[in-house]
Amino acid sequence: MRSSEHGSERVGAGPGAAAGSRAADAASERAGFETVGSRTRGSADAGYVTAEAAVALPTLAVFAVLLIWGLMAAAAQIQCVDAARAGARAAARSEPASVAVAAARSAAPRGARVTVGREGDLVRVRVDAPTAGPGALSVRLSGEAVALAEETVSQEGGPVG
Repeated sequence: MRSSEHGSERVGAGPGAAAGSRAADAASERAGFETVGSRTRGSADAGYVTAEAAVALPTLAVFAVLLIWGLMAAAAQIQCVDAARAGARAAARSEPASVAVAAARSAAPRGARVTVGREGDLVRVRVDAPTAGPGALSVRLSGEAVALAEETVSQEGGPVG
């Protein structure tokens, strides 16, 4: 049977198929849908995928940037702790303060501030470093290590005193 509206032949359709198809097309047009060939496309839905992608892609990009920043901040924190330990070991061996600071700076992130202090038998090294980032994302990280000075330990392994 031949459909006069579409100019196409419907294979295997009975005598009522063309009338039913025309009725369905008319109902689609009344509902605000456009019939293109044998497909019906809703004019009310046009552009939603583009709008959703326009929102989703920048959101994913911001999330990826924040994730990378977080990983870099975590790595810088680990560097601060490692630098403080290296400085404390050097200071505990009775190395000059400049050598302890140099040992800490060699392991510290760029731009870090190293402080070495002594409190009785203990040597304390603190490493402070800023993270890269704008505004609230720029935070200060720190690591601190304390070691017992070697000159306070006797030959038997206990503290002198």
